[in-house]
Amino acid sequence: MKHLFNLKYATAMALACVVALPASAQQWKPSHPIHLIVPWAAGGATDQVSRIAAAEMEKALGQTIVIVNQPGASGSIGTKSALDAPKDGYTWTAGAAQDLGSYETMGTLKTRIADWHLFLTVANMQVLSVNPATPYQTPKQLLDAMKANPGKISVATAGIGTAGHSAIDLVAKAANITYKHVTYDGGNPAVIATVAGEAQVTSQLAGEQADMIRGKRLRALATISDKPLNLEGYGTIPPLSDTIPGFTAPLNYFGIFIPKGVPDEVVKTVEKIWTDTIAKSDALKKYATSRGALFSPMYGDAAQKAVMPAVQANAWTLYNSGKAKVSPDTVGIPKL
Repeated sequence: MKHLFNLKYATAMALACVVALPASAQQWKPSHPIHLIVPWAAGGATDQVSRIAAAEMEKALGQTIVIVNQPGASGSIGTKSALDAPKDGYTWTAGAAQDLGSYETMGTLKTRIADWHLFLTVANMQVLSVNPATPYQTPKQLLDAMKANPGKISVATAGIGTAGHSAIDLVAKAANITYKHVTYDGGNPAVIATVAGEAQVTSQLAGEQADMIRGKRLRALATISDKPLNLEGYGTIPPLSDTIPGFTAPLNYFGIFIPKGVPDEVVKTVEKIWTDTIAKSDALKKYATSRGALFSPMYGDAAQKAVMPAVQANAWTLYNSGKAKVSPDTVGIPKL
């Protein structure tokens, strides 16, 4: 029996990974606003969940967290700004860990997952959806059309190396099809473009598509996964593995990333907030439920371990398809 991509299971597993900190941990009291760089356009999955997490953290820190949207180069421009900023703890970034882990392979930014303190909030899966004006009612109909018209059917994503791009490339490999890739400066613009008819298909995150699917402005064909998704207010979206036997895709974890080298008191304070506040956040739980995401608060070694399957899958897919410049095994990403 297939297991639904559900909140209850993920919450239990994630909370088990959030380890209580000793009471003696030094508390950091920021003296001025913190800048959280979202390396994507406003409205996408990273922007959505980062704003909720920031609001929760502000209560615990007693300081403002300013969201700065800085899109470009599949997220690497904004990420570089955080990496290059003074290591004083006042500049963070956010996004999908699989993107962060693939920049060095793509040759866009010299950084690795191990260079960052990961503070995860939710895990997402991608959904294969089409504009309702297209004739495709099932995944098989779409894949058959792509096979019959190689490189002609357009798919909108947030850019090369992003979650949506990695997902459609996994589909293309499994189904032996090709597609026309149309890129945008974030998941939300890619979804809106598909709704508007600029592209026929999108493979972006469920959270970015949720409202459009519920409003019947996108037709959800399948999760790009081996698990179905129960989307609140819509129903169950079947898994692509029903159409392509054996198909699977790793979970895509999102969170806030702080570059290593910042004062230890900053890291310890954020870890304590993750344990005391984020892991118990009703606002984040509600977001996850409404957006078809898993509430998965983690940090430290547990977070590093959790994100690696998606990092590996994304980096090697990019390299094997000729879209990445550097072999992943030369930058600390072993083969799956």
